Amino acid sequence: MAKKVIVIDDDMYIRELYEEVLKGEGYDVDSAVNGEDALNKLLKGGYDLILLDIMMPKVDGLGVMDALKATPPPIPNGPILMLTNLDHEPLIQDALSKGAQAFLIKADITPADLMNQVRKFLLEAENKS
Repeated sequence: MAKKVIVIDDDMYIRELYEEVLKGEGYDVDSAVNGEDALNKLLKGGYDLILLDIMMPKVDGLGVMDALKATPPPIPNGPILMLTNLDHEPLIQDALSKGAQAFLIKADITPADLMNQVRKFLLEAENKS
């Protein structure tokens, strides 16, 4: 069965690009356009990997992480990789302290880099279970 990945980003271009790349590699891909939309999906659980933008309308990425911690889903989700164009150390440390596994600077990664990170964290999560 294909691994289930969710792309959460309010930037339509980024969201659609990542969806296309992930689907092309055989992943089951879902998406959300803002933090509120994301929470509606994430609180059900079952995602093997979460790609989560930090700066979004309604609820930002850190707010999504806080809500997931306060109300864990019935089916656990996999690792969270934060997406951002901000290289701001306090923000990065805050996200990591809340449980993010890694930070990807969107402007610096290619689709191939994204896939390498996705494969790496899915494999690590699989080895932990």
